Amino acid sequence: MTKKNFSLTIEDIIGAVSNYITDKKELDNIRSAYDYALEKHFGQKRLTGEDYIEHPLNVAYTLTEVNADYQTLCAALLHDVMEDCDVDGEEIKNLFGEDIYVLVDGVTKINQLNFSGDTEAIIANHRKILVGLSKDVRVIIIKLADRLHNMRTLWVLPEEKQKVKAKETLDILTPIAHRLGIFKIKSELEDLSLRYYKPDVYFSIVERLNQTKVERDKMVADMVSKVSSLLDSQNIKYEIKGRSKSIYSIYKKLDKGKKFSDIYDLLALRVLVNSVSDCYQSLGLIHSIYHPLPKRFKDYIAMPKTNMYQSLHTTVIGLEGYFFEIQIRTHEMDKIAEKGIAAHWSYKEHGSKVSASMQNTMEQKLQFFRSIIELRDDEESDKQFVDSVKEEVFNHTIYVFTPGGDVIELPNGATPIDFAYRIHSDVGDKMVGALVNGNIVPIDYKLQSNDVVKINTNNNSLGPSREWLNIVYTTQAKNKIRAFFNKIDKDDYLKKGEEIIAKELRKRKVGVNDFYLDENIDKILNELKLPNLDELHIALGNNKIAIGQVMNIVYNDTATKQEIMLEKAKNNVVKPKINKNDIVVLGIDDIKVNIASCCMPIPGDKIVGYITRGYGINIHRCNCPNVFEFNERLIDVHWNNSIINKYSASILVSADNDTDILLNIITNANNTEVKIQSINSLNAKEYFMYEIKLLVADTEKLENFMNEIRTIPHIIKVERSMK
Repeated sequence: MTKKNFSLTIEDIIGAVSNYITDKKELDNIRSAYDYALEKHFGQKRLTGEDYIEHPLNVAYTLTEVNADYQTLCAALLHDVMEDCDVDGEEIKNLFGEDIYVLVDGVTKINQLNFSGDTEAIIANHRKILVGLSKDVRVIIIKLADRLHNMRTLWVLPEEKQKVKAKETLDILTPIAHRLGIFKIKSELEDLSLRYYKPDVYFSIVERLNQTKVERDKMVADMVSKVSSLLDSQNIKYEIKGRSKSIYSIYKKLDKGKKFSDIYDLLALRVLVNSVSDCYQSLGLIHSIYHPLPKRFKDYIAMPKTNMYQSLHTTVIGLEGYFFEIQIRTHEMDKIAEKGIAAHWSYKEHGSKVSASMQNTMEQKLQFFRSIIELRDDEESDKQFVDSVKEEVFNHTIYVFTPGGDVIELPNGATPIDFAYRIHSDVGDKMVGALVNGNIVPIDYKLQSNDVVKINTNNNSLGPSREWLNIVYTTQAKNKIRAFFNKIDKDDYLKKGEEIIAKELRKRKVGVNDFYLDENIDKILNELKLPNLDELHIALGNNKIAIGQVMNIVYNDTATKQEIMLEKAKNNVVKPKINKNDIVVLGIDDIKVNIASCCMPIPGDKIVGYITRGYGINIHRCNCPNVFEFNERLIDVHWNNSIINKYSASILVSADNDTDILLNIITNANNTEVKIQSINSLNAKEYFMYEIKLLVADTEKLENFMNEIRTIPHIIKVERSMK
């Protein structure tokens, strides 16, 4: 049986809230709300036997942990008086104001709803109703804190009611909590819900975690030591944390059929560094030693989530063959993520086919750019906060219907193609047209709320058109279309890979039969962690593996790929530095020189100097458009013959697919004398585009690196940038 919470007092609330609210009037309002609630709840008891006021005090205290504003805290203290004490709404409005009344009234209405239901469609609709009724997002936050305290004291209810309440919490509230980014509340709600909904499963996981704790702690400590040594060797300043997984997240993976020993992120590290360039360098170093798992790399730095979350995610085969999930981010990124703006669990919500569709749409609906956590951070008024959330939630989502009457939520701007892929991949792949409200519409038609959409399919269809990628709105649809064409491309890559090997064998004058010996193939597949020969040919055909790497494995070159990458990574540690001796200014011996940020010249570029007023000479590339108007102030300059420093350059990379693109670019950087300083994702309508800032010795090294990138599949164009 769970122990009840320690008793709280109003002084505990004031003490906690005083850390971020200093306005005496606001603090007095909180005390007044408490005094009023204490009076109205006087004599009432909870089923636990404690005074009823303990409940609103616990709800308010939870909200102080997310820096809730004083109005939210007042409403938390008052949230049950209208329902349980027969208090008239006008009295709340007169005593505490319109804003606090709206919050209390909103929570009261939600608490009167019956959210029971078993089908995923009904459950998803309940979530929609809950959010739709909450005109002020803070109502939902209060409801989450209210439910959390009730779950902490759920032991007092009969077992059957415990299960009903736990299931409702998992179905309705935790999906909303995770989109708000309040990880602390969400995680505890999930664990408590599992504890009562499936107690045998819950305690089984707890027991197994306790049994393996010593071993897991040792493996994490050893891995921390290895990664620390690796980063120390490059003089990267860092902090490494071990990360524990919630019991519920482990249960979800076991429920999908995974073995306890195969859950990747039971062993998990988080690496915190000082800069974005350190993030990418750290990733390259770790990958040079520990083999990354395919499709487990995510770059949320170059392409942040819509809720501002940024981090690099990778899963590697670590010590003794154990999987380690590693996150790499700056300290500032970690601060944002820990405060809850990031939706850490979004990629984990899956279930039945209907469930996946409905839950994915719910996730898009609750893309809150600001949550209750941010109320004090940006110093914006409460009204601005509420208005901004309402704008994001209620204006950016549409509700359309299948011919059978099922509700499908989509982002505003979605097309019939997005609708088709939301229903099922097969429907999207075989789509040949669409009817909206009984009328034929073009496939790029922008759906509106209340539209009834029927997708026409043809089993003989050859599949989607690549042009659809320029039409569809949702990431889900784009990914499914790309997956269709990736499957088709596989055969082409296989044939190309076979030709690459044949060509290399002719070049080396090695017989085909001599190369394709069982012992050679087994050695290659084992070293590269590939399942079969076809996958080797495909990896060669799409340039994920170089033919030289394969030949090195067969013919026993002494240096492994990892050792080569590590050595090159070590050589990359060069800080950007401008040395005036690197540039010769004709007729002037001692003058300050500056590298122009607009064109970023590097050794090998033809350059010209511009005489500034009091800031020395700015060095531009001769073809920089910004120097054409400076004719009277230009001066001859050139690079010195002996230069040891590296200089900053910027390139633009365009691609028609984002799968593993950044990972391949980072790998190529580790294979050349180039260091990546930063990668930024740019807005482009037709392509995926990235601006990559580098440290490089000269134009020859830069061109070599750009040529390497051009060989990566799906790269369309690589060019130097000039502003």
